[in-house]
Amino acid sequence: MKYDKAALSLDQQADLLLERGLFAPRQVLIDRLRVVSYYRLSGYLFPYRVSDNRFRPNTTLNDVWRRYTFDRHLRLIVLDAIERVEVAVRSQLVNEHVLRYGPFGYTDPKTVPKLDSNRFGQFLTRVYNETRQSREMFVMHFQQKYGDQQSYLPLWMISEILPYGAMFAFFTGVEPEIKRSIAFTFGIPDAVLFSWLNVLNMVRNICAHHGRLWNRELGIKPLLPNDRKYPQWHDPVTIPTHRVFAVLTILRHMTFVVAPQSLWPDRVRSLLAEYPEVPRLSMGFPSNWEECPIWC
Repeated sequence: MKYDKAALSLDQQADLLLERGLFAPRQVLIDRLRVVSYYRLSGYLFPYRVSDNRFRPNTTLNDVWRRYTFDRHLRLIVLDAIERVEVAVRSQLVNEHVLRYGPFGYTDPKTVPKLDSNRFGQFLTRVYNETRQSREMFVMHFQQKYGDQQSYLPLWMISEILPYGAMFAFFTGVEPEIKRSIAFTFGIPDAVLFSWLNVLNMVRNICAHHGRLWNRELGIKPLLPNDRKYPQWHDPVTIPTHRVFAVLTILRHMTFVVAPQSLWPDRVRSLLAEYPEVPRLSMGFPSNWEECPIWC
């Protein structure tokens, strides 16, 4: 099928939304479309649609905009928690690996046995490129002082310049004993930790690219610890794994381990209280979610 939609001016976009039943002062709507594109805003308008061409009666720009701002605040809160978790896991991963194999052991494929030769080559290429492009003072200092003898940075330096995805690939490749040691810190099996880090990598990318998060169905669903050994993850609250509530609960657990003094859970509750009209069910929140032991 040929794509035949024409580009519209801001005035035309606003008129189209007004024609479809959105209540808004026309100039205010144009101003909003100027800073948030029609296509981006349409993701927040979609739940209000009753057909391709009409919105529910009494749908206002204020309603839609509040969901947009809620989602923006939610992404910031989620990113804050992911940063704490990422730094903690990265620190443990580096420490475990260098104590076993030394600061440059990561360049030997034998120390990353779960990566095949192709993926290991991609990892080292990423390390090389990130090092070459870095303008961090510690990188330039190391190269000036040791570059005549060392082609690579120590792992603890590399971990500071590699993006989350590359460090997750490294985590994927290390031996099971290292994974189990890190998972033990969080009181979960290593397969569950792997699943969580994979999901957090996806969510981090959504947040970093300012994507819609609040009612998104997760493309990757996290594993939960089994109900026999870890009943707190299942009773009295069933945690759906396809929406953001599962991510928030995982982050609640992990931030409690790495920063038990953090007020992060209070920030989540405050955000929900500030936007009571945002449907909790669309985020995967069970009606009795606050009875979940993870949140108590």
